[in-house]
Amino acid sequence: MRRFLIVIAVIFIIVVSAFGGAKLFPSIKFKTPEKEVYREVLNEESAVIKAVDAVTPSVVTIGIKKTQKTDSLSVFFNLPAGEKLIEENIGTGFIISKEEGLVITNRHVVADVQAEYKIITADNQELAAEKIYRDQINDMAIIKVSPPVEGFKAINLGDSDNLKVGQIVIAIGTALGEFRSTVTTGVISGLGRGINAGSPLGGMSERVDNAIQTDAAINLGNSGGPLLNSSGEVIGVNVAVSQAGQNISFAIPINIVKEAIKTFEATGKFSRPYLGVRYRMLTTKTALLNNVPQGAYVVELVKDSPAEKGSLKTGDIVTQIDELKLDENNGIAEVIAKKKVGDEIKLKVYRDGQEITIKVKLEEVGSQ
Repeated sequence: MRRFLIVIAVIFIIVVSAFGGAKLFPSIKFKTPEKEVYREVLNEESAVIKAVDAVTPSVVTIGIKKTQKTDSLSVFFNLPAGEKLIEENIGTGFIISKEEGLVITNRHVVADVQAEYKIITADNQELAAEKIYRDQINDMAIIKVSPPVEGFKAINLGDSDNLKVGQIVIAIGTALGEFRSTVTTGVISGLGRGINAGSPLGGMSERVDNAIQTDAAINLGNSGGPLLNSSGEVIGVNVAVSQAGQNISFAIPINIVKEAIKTFEATGKFSRPYLGVRYRMLTTKTALLNNVPQGAYVVELVKDSPAEKGSLKTGDIVTQIDELKLDENNGIAEVIAKKKVGDEIKLKVYRDGQEITIKVKLEEVGSQ
Protein backbone atom coordinates (compact mmCIF):
# COMPACT_ATOMS: atom_id res chain seq x y z
CA MET A 1 0.00 0.00 0.00
CA ARG A 2 2.80 2.40 0.88
CA ARG A 3 4.55 1.63 -2.40
CA PHE A 4 1.29 2.27 -4.26
CA LEU A 5 0.88 5.72 -2.65
CA ILE A 6 4.45 6.66 -3.55
CA VAL A 7 3.84 5.69 -7.18
CA ILE A 8 0.62 7.76 -7.25
CA ALA A 9 2.49 10.80 -5.81
CA VAL A 10 5.25 10.55 -8.44
CA ILE A 11 2.68 10.32 -11.22
CA PHE A 12 0.88 13.38 -9.82
CA ILE A 13 4.08 15.44 -9.80
CA ILE A 14 4.88 14.45 -13.37
CA VAL A 15 1.39 15.39 -14.57
CA VAL A 16 1.50 18.76 -12.81
CA SER A 17 4.90 19.53 -14.33
CA ALA A 18 3.76 18.51 -17.80
CA PHE A 19 0.55 20.53 -17.92
CA GLY A 20 1.57 23.44 -15.68
CA GLY A 21 0.47 23.92 -12.12
CA ALA A 22 -1.04 27.28 -12.86
CA LYS A 23 -3.43 25.75 -15.42
CA LEU A 24 -4.54 22.85 -13.19
CA PHE A 25 -4.81 25.03 -10.11
CA PRO A 26 -5.62 28.58 -11.27
CA SER A 27 -6.24 29.75 -7.70
CA ILE A 28 -2.65 28.95 -6.74
CA LYS A 29 -0.11 31.68 -7.68
CA PHE A 30 3.39 30.39 -8.36
CA LYS A 31 5.80 33.23 -7.55
CA THR A 32 8.96 33.75 -9.59
CA PRO A 33 10.59 36.83 -8.02
CA GLU A 34 13.86 36.47 -9.92
CA LYS A 35 12.06 36.62 -13.28
CA GLU A 36 9.95 39.61 -12.20
CA VAL A 37 13.01 41.57 -11.07
CA TYR A 38 14.80 40.68 -14.30
CA ARG A 39 11.79 41.81 -16.34
CA GLU A 40 11.66 45.17 -14.48
CA VAL A 41 15.37 45.77 -15.05
CA LEU A 42 15.01 44.86 -18.72
CA ASN A 43 12.08 47.27 -19.15
CA GLU A 44 14.04 50.06 -17.46
CA GLU A 45 17.08 49.45 -19.67
CA SER A 46 14.89 49.44 -22.79
CA ALA A 47 13.32 52.78 -21.78
CA VAL A 48 16.74 54.36 -21.19
CA ILE A 49 18.13 53.06 -24.49
CA LYS A 50 15.07 54.27 -26.40
CA ALA A 51 15.21 57.72 -24.79
CA VAL A 52 18.95 58.11 -25.45
CA ASP A 53 18.58 57.06 -29.10
CA ALA A 54 15.79 59.61 -29.60
CA VAL A 55 17.45 62.53 -27.82
CA THR A 56 21.17 62.26 -28.64
CA PRO A 57 20.80 63.93 -32.10
CA SER A 58 19.40 67.01 -30.32
CA VAL A 59 22.29 67.37 -27.85
CA VAL A 60 25.22 69.60 -28.84
CA THR A 61 28.64 70.50 -27.46
CA ILE A 62 29.52 74.14 -26.69
CA GLY A 63 33.03 75.32 -27.61
CA ILE A 64 34.87 78.55 -26.74
CA LYS A 65 37.66 80.51 -28.44
CA LYS A 66 39.36 83.40 -26.67
CA THR A 67 42.71 84.95 -25.84
CA GLN A 68 43.90 85.07 -22.26
CA LYS A 69 46.73 86.99 -20.65
CA THR A 70 49.72 84.86 -19.67
CA ASP A 71 53.29 85.24 -18.51
CA SER A 72 56.34 85.71 -20.77
CA LEU A 73 56.56 81.96 -21.53
CA SER A 74 53.97 82.44 -24.26
CA VAL A 75 56.76 83.63 -26.58
CA PHE A 76 57.88 80.01 -26.90
CA PHE A 77 54.50 79.09 -28.36
CA ASN A 78 54.67 81.76 -31.10
CA LEU A 79 51.93 83.88 -29.52
CA PRO A 80 51.98 87.60 -28.74
CA ALA A 81 53.72 88.33 -25.46
CA GLY A 82 51.35 88.12 -22.52
CA GLU A 83 48.59 86.25 -24.39
CA LYS A 84 47.60 82.68 -25.20
CA LEU A 85 44.80 81.24 -27.28
CA ILE A 86 42.19 79.10 -25.54
CA GLU A 87 40.09 76.90 -27.79
CA GLU A 88 38.24 74.06 -26.08
CA ASN A 89 34.89 72.45 -25.46
CA ILE A 90 33.42 73.65 -22.19
CA GLY A 91 29.75 72.75 -22.03
CA THR A 92 26.63 71.17 -23.45
CA GLY A 93 23.36 72.41 -24.93
CA PHE A 94 20.27 71.09 -26.67
CA ILE A 95 18.27 72.20 -29.70
CA ILE A 96 14.83 73.71 -29.02
CA SER A 97 14.06 75.05 -32.51
CA LYS A 98 15.20 73.64 -35.83
CA GLU A 99 13.70 76.45 -37.91
CA GLU A 100 15.16 79.30 -35.84
CA GLY A 101 18.43 77.53 -35.00
CA LEU A 102 18.05 77.97 -31.23
CA VAL A 103 20.05 76.09 -28.61
CA ILE A 104 19.59 76.17 -24.81
CA THR A 105 22.56 76.08 -22.43
CA ASN A 106 23.60 77.56 -19.06
CA ARG A 107 24.40 81.24 -18.81
CA HIS A 108 27.61 80.51 -16.92
CA VAL A 109 28.82 78.36 -19.86
CA VAL A 110 28.73 81.40 -22.18
CA ALA A 111 29.36 84.09 -19.56
CA ASP A 112 32.36 85.70 -21.29
CA VAL A 113 30.89 88.29 -23.65
CA GLN A 114 34.30 88.86 -25.29
CA ALA A 115 34.78 85.25 -26.36
CA GLU A 116 33.66 83.48 -29.53
CA TYR A 117 31.42 80.43 -29.18
CA LYS A 118 30.41 77.57 -31.43
CA ILE A 119 28.25 74.47 -31.21
CA ILE A 120 29.19 71.00 -32.45
CA THR A 121 26.24 68.84 -33.46
CA ALA A 122 25.94 65.11 -32.86
CA ASP A 123 26.98 64.48 -36.48
CA ASN A 124 30.12 66.65 -36.06
CA GLN A 125 28.96 69.81 -37.82
CA GLU A 126 30.48 72.99 -36.34
CA LEU A 127 28.27 76.10 -36.29
CA ALA A 128 29.32 79.55 -35.12
CA ALA A 129 27.17 81.30 -32.52
CA GLU A 130 25.63 84.28 -34.31
CA LYS A 131 23.93 85.70 -31.22
CA ILE A 132 23.71 84.78 -27.54
CA TYR A 133 20.81 85.86 -25.32
CA ARG A 134 21.67 85.59 -21.62
CA ASP A 135 19.06 85.41 -18.85
CA GLN A 136 20.04 87.68 -15.95
CA ILE A 137 17.84 85.88 -13.44
CA ASN A 138 18.07 82.17 -14.25
CA ASP A 139 21.31 80.43 -15.19
CA MET A 140 20.32 79.90 -18.80
CA ALA A 141 21.08 81.27 -22.25
CA ILE A 142 19.87 80.84 -25.82
CA ILE A 143 22.41 80.53 -28.62
CA LYS A 144 21.28 81.34 -32.16
CA VAL A 145 23.04 79.66 -35.09
CA SER A 146 22.30 79.12 -38.79
CA PRO A 147 20.92 75.58 -38.70
CA PRO A 148 22.19 72.96 -41.16
CA VAL A 149 19.76 71.49 -43.66
CA GLU A 150 20.03 68.03 -42.11
CA GLY A 151 20.91 66.66 -38.69
CA PHE A 152 19.32 69.49 -36.69
CA LYS A 153 16.53 68.07 -34.54
CA ALA A 154 14.56 69.86 -31.80
CA ILE A 155 14.13 68.10 -28.47
CA ASN A 156 10.79 67.47 -26.72
CA LEU A 157 10.23 69.52 -23.55
CA GLY A 158 8.39 67.81 -20.69
CA ASP A 159 6.67 69.00 -17.50
CA SER A 160 8.63 69.55 -14.29
CA ASP A 161 5.70 70.51 -12.05
CA ASN A 162 4.75 66.94 -11.16
CA LEU A 163 8.16 65.37 -10.57
CA LYS A 164 8.52 62.83 -7.77
CA VAL A 165 11.50 62.01 -5.57
CA GLY A 166 12.76 58.58 -6.66
CA GLN A 167 11.77 59.09 -10.31
CA ILE A 168 14.29 57.74 -12.85
CA VAL A 169 16.26 60.40 -14.78
CA ILE A 170 18.85 60.40 -17.57
CA ALA A 171 21.61 62.97 -18.19
CA ILE A 172 23.42 63.47 -21.51
CA GLY A 173 26.38 65.78 -22.07
CA THR A 174 30.02 66.36 -22.97
CA ALA A 175 31.66 65.16 -19.78
CA LEU A 176 34.89 67.04 -18.90
CA GLY A 177 34.58 68.87 -22.23
CA GLU A 178 35.98 65.78 -23.94
CA PHE A 179 33.63 62.81 -23.82
CA ARG A 180 30.70 63.75 -26.00
CA SER A 181 27.26 62.15 -25.68
CA THR A 182 28.09 60.72 -22.26
CA VAL A 183 25.02 59.10 -20.70
CA THR A 184 24.44 58.70 -16.95
CA THR A 185 21.34 57.61 -15.08
CA GLY A 186 19.97 58.00 -11.57
CA VAL A 187 16.93 59.19 -9.68
CA ILE A 188 15.53 62.49 -8.45
CA SER A 189 17.03 62.85 -4.97
CA GLY A 190 15.27 66.08 -3.96
CA LEU A 191 13.24 69.03 -5.20
CA GLY A 192 13.21 72.77 -4.50
CA ARG A 193 16.94 73.04 -3.75
CA GLY A 194 18.85 76.35 -3.65
CA ILE A 195 22.38 76.26 -5.10
CA ASN A 196 25.20 78.39 -6.51
CA ALA A 197 26.25 77.66 -10.09
CA GLY A 198 29.76 78.57 -11.24
CA SER A 199 31.51 79.07 -14.54
CA PRO A 200 33.73 76.22 -15.79
CA LEU A 201 36.46 78.82 -16.34
CA GLY A 202 36.03 80.18 -12.82
CA GLY A 203 35.45 83.65 -11.51
CA MET A 204 31.66 83.71 -11.45
CA SER A 205 28.86 82.32 -9.34
CA GLU A 206 25.12 82.89 -9.42
CA ARG A 207 22.18 81.71 -7.34
CA VAL A 208 19.72 79.13 -8.66
CA ASP A 209 16.58 78.46 -6.63
CA ASN A 210 14.08 75.60 -6.91
CA ALA A 211 16.65 73.26 -8.49
CA ILE A 212 16.16 69.53 -9.04
CA GLN A 213 18.66 67.39 -7.13
CA THR A 214 19.73 64.10 -8.72
CA ASP A 215 22.34 61.39 -8.18
CA ALA A 216 22.92 61.00 -11.93
CA ALA A 217 26.62 61.76 -12.46
CA ILE A 218 27.14 65.27 -13.89
CA ASN A 219 30.67 66.52 -14.48
CA LEU A 220 32.29 69.70 -15.78
CA GLY A 221 31.24 69.96 -19.40
CA ASN A 222 27.77 68.52 -18.70
CA SER A 223 26.47 71.99 -17.77
CA GLY A 224 23.66 73.06 -20.08
CA GLY A 225 22.76 69.51 -21.11
CA PRO A 226 19.31 67.95 -20.75
CA LEU A 227 18.03 65.99 -17.77
CA LEU A 228 15.44 63.56 -19.14
CA ASN A 229 12.61 61.44 -17.84
CA SER A 230 12.26 57.82 -19.00
CA SER A 231 10.09 58.97 -21.93
CA GLY A 232 12.95 61.03 -23.35
CA GLU A 233 11.41 64.42 -22.46
CA VAL A 234 13.55 67.20 -20.99
CA ILE A 235 12.54 67.89 -17.38
CA GLY A 236 15.58 69.98 -16.44
CA VAL A 237 18.77 71.70 -17.58
CA ASN A 238 21.87 70.30 -15.86
CA VAL A 239 23.55 73.18 -14.08
CA ALA A 240 25.92 72.20 -11.26
CA VAL A 241 27.52 69.50 -9.18
CA SER A 242 28.33 69.59 -5.47
CA GLN A 243 32.06 69.75 -4.80
CA ALA A 244 31.54 68.72 -1.18
CA GLY A 245 29.64 65.46 -1.70
CA GLN A 246 29.42 62.54 -4.08
CA ASN A 247 26.54 61.90 -6.50
CA ILE A 248 24.88 65.25 -5.76
CA SER A 249 24.00 67.14 -8.94
CA PHE A 250 21.42 69.79 -9.83
CA ALA A 251 19.24 70.94 -12.73
CA ILE A 252 16.96 73.91 -13.49
CA PRO A 253 13.31 72.74 -13.82
CA ILE A 254 12.29 72.84 -17.47
CA ASN A 255 9.03 74.71 -16.72
CA ILE A 256 11.10 77.70 -15.58
CA VAL A 257 12.99 77.49 -18.88
CA LYS A 258 9.75 77.16 -20.88
CA GLU A 259 8.39 80.37 -19.34
CA ALA A 260 11.63 82.16 -20.24
CA ILE A 261 11.45 80.81 -23.80
CA LYS A 262 7.84 82.00 -24.11
CA THR A 263 8.88 85.51 -23.06
CA PHE A 264 11.85 85.41 -25.42
CA GLU A 265 9.70 84.36 -28.38
CA ALA A 266 7.27 87.21 -27.69
CA THR A 267 9.79 90.00 -27.02
CA GLY A 268 13.15 88.84 -28.37
CA LYS A 269 14.71 89.11 -24.91
CA PHE A 270 14.48 87.74 -21.39
CA SER A 271 12.20 90.31 -19.77
CA ARG A 272 12.07 89.52 -16.05
CA PRO A 273 10.53 91.07 -12.94
CA TYR A 274 13.31 92.01 -10.57
CA LEU A 275 13.33 92.56 -6.80
CA GLY A 276 17.07 92.66 -6.06
CA VAL A 277 17.75 90.72 -2.86
CA ARG A 278 20.05 87.91 -1.81
CA TYR A 279 18.42 85.87 0.89
CA ARG A 280 18.49 82.65 2.89
CA MET A 281 15.34 80.70 3.71
CA LEU A 282 14.91 80.01 7.41
CA THR A 283 13.85 76.46 8.21
CA THR A 284 11.15 75.83 10.80
CA LYS A 285 13.81 74.59 13.21
CA THR A 286 16.04 77.64 12.73
CA ALA A 287 13.10 80.02 13.17
CA LEU A 288 12.03 78.33 16.43
CA LEU A 289 15.57 78.30 17.83
CA ASN A 290 15.93 82.04 17.19
CA ASN A 291 12.37 82.93 18.20
CA VAL A 292 11.61 84.56 14.84
CA PRO A 293 8.98 83.80 12.17
CA GLN A 294 9.77 81.54 9.24
CA GLY A 295 10.56 83.30 5.98
CA ALA A 296 13.34 84.71 3.79
CA TYR A 297 16.21 86.30 5.73
CA VAL A 298 17.61 89.22 3.70
CA VAL A 299 21.40 88.84 3.43
CA GLU A 300 22.12 91.58 0.90
CA LEU A 301 20.38 94.23 -1.22
CA VAL A 302 21.38 95.09 -4.78
CA LYS A 303 22.21 98.79 -5.08
CA ASP A 304 19.38 100.87 -6.59
CA SER A 305 17.17 97.79 -6.84
CA PRO A 306 13.39 97.84 -6.26
CA ALA A 307 14.00 96.23 -2.85
CA GLU A 308 16.35 99.04 -1.80
CA LYS A 309 14.02 101.69 -3.19
CA GLY A 310 11.17 100.11 -1.24
CA SER A 311 13.11 100.49 2.06
CA LEU A 312 13.78 96.79 2.60
CA LYS A 313 16.83 96.34 4.85
CA THR A 314 19.53 93.75 5.43
CA GLY A 315 18.46 91.57 8.35
CA ASP A 316 14.75 91.80 7.54
CA ILE A 317 12.74 88.59 7.38
CA VAL A 318 10.19 88.56 4.55
CA THR A 319 7.38 86.30 5.73
CA GLN A 320 4.80 86.88 3.00
CA ILE A 321 4.46 88.32 -0.52
CA ASP A 322 0.91 89.48 -1.24
CA GLU A 323 -1.24 86.61 0.05
CA LEU A 324 1.42 83.92 -0.22
CA LYS A 325 3.42 82.88 2.84
CA LEU A 326 7.08 82.02 2.32
CA ASP A 327 8.59 78.76 3.54
CA GLU A 328 11.39 76.30 2.74
CA ASN A 329 9.65 75.16 -0.47
CA ASN A 330 8.41 78.54 -1.61
CA GLY A 331 11.00 81.30 -1.59
CA ILE A 332 11.15 84.83 -2.96
CA ALA A 333 12.50 83.71 -6.34
CA GLU A 334 9.59 81.33 -6.98
CA VAL A 335 7.00 84.01 -6.16
CA ILE A 336 8.66 86.82 -8.13
CA ALA A 337 9.07 84.57 -11.18
CA LYS A 338 5.27 84.43 -11.48
CA LYS A 339 4.87 88.22 -11.37
CA LYS A 340 5.14 90.76 -14.19
CA VAL A 341 7.36 93.78 -14.71
CA GLY A 342 5.63 96.80 -13.18
CA ASP A 343 3.58 94.82 -10.65
CA GLU A 344 3.33 96.37 -7.19
CA ILE A 345 3.71 93.76 -4.47
CA LYS A 346 3.17 93.88 -0.70
CA LEU A 347 5.85 92.38 1.51
CA LYS A 348 5.11 91.41 5.09
CA VAL A 349 8.40 91.96 6.91
CA TYR A 350 9.55 91.07 10.42
CA ARG A 351 11.94 93.79 11.66
CA ASP A 352 13.14 94.50 15.21
CA GLY A 353 10.43 92.38 16.76
CA GLN A 354 7.58 93.95 14.80
CA GLU A 355 5.72 93.11 11.61
CA ILE A 356 5.50 95.84 8.97
CA THR A 357 4.23 96.00 5.39
CA ILE A 358 6.34 97.36 2.53
CA LYS A 359 5.15 98.07 -1.00
CA VAL A 360 7.60 97.45 -3.84
CA LYS A 361 7.21 97.99 -7.58
CA LEU A 362 8.99 95.31 -9.61
CA GLU A 363 11.36 96.49 -12.33
CA GLU A 364 12.76 94.78 -15.40
CA VAL A 365 16.02 92.97 -15.84
CA GLY A 366 16.56 92.36 -19.55
CA SER A 367 18.92 90.07 -21.45
CA GLN A 368 22.63 90.78 -21.82
